[in-house]
Amino acid sequence: MTNLKTSLYWKRALWAGFRFLKNLTFSVFYQRYEHRLEKRIRNSEIPNHIAVIMDGNRRFAGHLGKTRSFGHAMGAEVTEKVIEWCYEIGVKQLTLYAFSTENFQRSEEEVDGLFNLISQKFLKLYSDPRTSEKEIQIRVIGDRSKLPNFLNESIKKIEKSTEHYNKFHLNVAIAYGGRQEIIQAVRDIAGSVSSGKLSLEEVDENLISEHLYPAPGVSVPNVDLIIRTGGDERVSNFLPWQANGSECAAYFCVPFWPEFRKIDLLRSIRVYQARKAEKRQEHSYRVSRVVDFLKIRKYGENMKIPESFCQ
Repeated sequence: MTNLKTSLYWKRALWAGFRFLKNLTFSVFYQRYEHRLEKRIRNSEIPNHIAVIMDGNRRFAGHLGKTRSFGHAMGAEVTEKVIEWCYEIGVKQLTLYAFSTENFQRSEEEVDGLFNLISQKFLKLYSDPRTSEKEIQIRVIGDRSKLPNFLNESIKKIEKSTEHYNKFHLNVAIAYGGRQEIIQAVRDIAGSVSSGKLSLEEVDENLISEHLYPAPGVSVPNVDLIIRTGGDERVSNFLPWQANGSECAAYFCVPFWPEFRKIDLLRSIRVYQARKAEKRQEHSYRVSRVVDFLKIRKYGENMKIPESFCQ
């Protein structure tokens, strides 16, 4: 019996040692790969505005046999890291989809827990000296009339204390719906037209953009890159005007939000940069074809216009 216990002890010890070495090897490889990737993307254009759909908190908790509140808490910790990573890389504007209008369909207990967690994080940002040191302006976009008083108080507090900062912009979407945002903008403009403050001729894309969240105030600019975690490949009514109007890049990844790593962020930026390079190459090709065509016409030669000019 003693020999059996000794044998089991050594087997467990060897297995624990193997796992330690495996994790250590992977960690070293991961850090080197992350460093190389970050160095590479810094040599190209960094997206000015990144928007993130933070999906998968509940599924992450479910896979671990934990409560949903545990998943949301773990996701909130990753959110803090992502804000830091974006600031370090040079992103100027970050918009986070924290709570959609559809999320009100969840249980009252889960909704209340989320609002309390969001409020706590705002108060933490308020007291964190790094917020002022890094000059982070924090704003909330969404229908605030649907939010509880204590959360609105936290929002007012953090917005007021950071309103003069301009180095990094953090937008948090709460009780947000993309179609609802456009509807409220149209209603505001229609009211101004009806009262005579605006004419129909003045209504254009820029005017509509100025009436989007947060109105009144400087609206959220066009998005360069949308990231969605959790494996779903859809944008879920998130910033439809700002994203579709700019034909932004999209990056869908499998990890749940609490599993999101810096390397996932770097990979998404690499996708954005690759898309920009393709568009520049395509534009350069079209310009060269037009130049060649004009040269031929200049010398009086007949040439049929290529179909690619019309595509």
